[in-house]
Amino acid sequence: MNASRSLIASQDLSGRVAVLTGAGSGIGKATALTLAAAGAVVVGGDIDGAAASLTADEIEAAGGTARAVTTDVTVRAQVDALIDRAMSEFGQVDIVANIAGVPHNKLVAECTDEEFERILAINLKSVFYGCQAAMRVMSPRATGNIVNISSGAIDTPAPTLACYGMTKAAVAMLTKTLAWEAGPFGIRVNAIAPGVIETNFSKHNFVDEDGNVDPEKLEGYRKRFGRMTPLGRVGEAQDVADTILYLVSDAAAYMTGQILRPNGGQAMPW
Repeated sequence: MNASRSLIASQDLSGRVAVLTGAGSGIGKATALTLAAAGAVVVGGDIDGAAASLTADEIEAAGGTARAVTTDVTVRAQVDALIDRAMSEFGQVDIVANIAGVPHNKLVAECTDEEFERILAINLKSVFYGCQAAMRVMSPRATGNIVNISSGAIDTPAPTLACYGMTKAAVAMLTKTLAWEAGPFGIRVNAIAPGVIETNFSKHNFVDEDGNVDPEKLEGYRKRFGRMTPLGRVGEAQDVADTILYLVSDAAAYMTGQILRPNGGQAMPW
């Protein structure tokens, strides 16, 4: 087998089942489509069930297999149910990607208890629930891949990003710790810390008061954040999805406990 054929085979996910949260839009949707294109069966959860169904429909229209499950990731029982749906219908779970998350911009002195609890529930507790559910079904089979979404906010502190950055830093530490605990079971655990990615997640930077994209604001957003990277552009959801594909594929068989940074060079930690 030549090198090019070997590389193609190493990223073939045929016969594997992937469970994703946040599958209705942004990075979650791009990842669902990417893993499905690589051959995986995809079970996608999202609090917006209609959006998750559209992602599943797109996968099936392209010849893949997908299911959509309305999932509130802040509720442990619903995260468990998402994993159990994949197990009951397909008999295995090989990949779990905890992608769902929300932005938060508030000065420390102004953050309310309600806001703090919400960001903790969505960005941290849900990932913990997803990791626990993944371990429950992967450990008996002694194989599997878990990918969590951290953030470039863990590398560069910035005003108004304390709560968001705290949750994402905790996700990074959870990932590293679980990698040690899961390794003896043959399970790899890694995280992604994206830089500035142009999705609905960041739309507050370039929409008007009615929520519509403002072309002038969008161009300003791309220029402002693009200047922060050596590559001179903001990222796309596909940039992150491709990184996740690498991590869950055999091409990354010796990768665990790592924080990969598709960020255009915005941060370059050792």
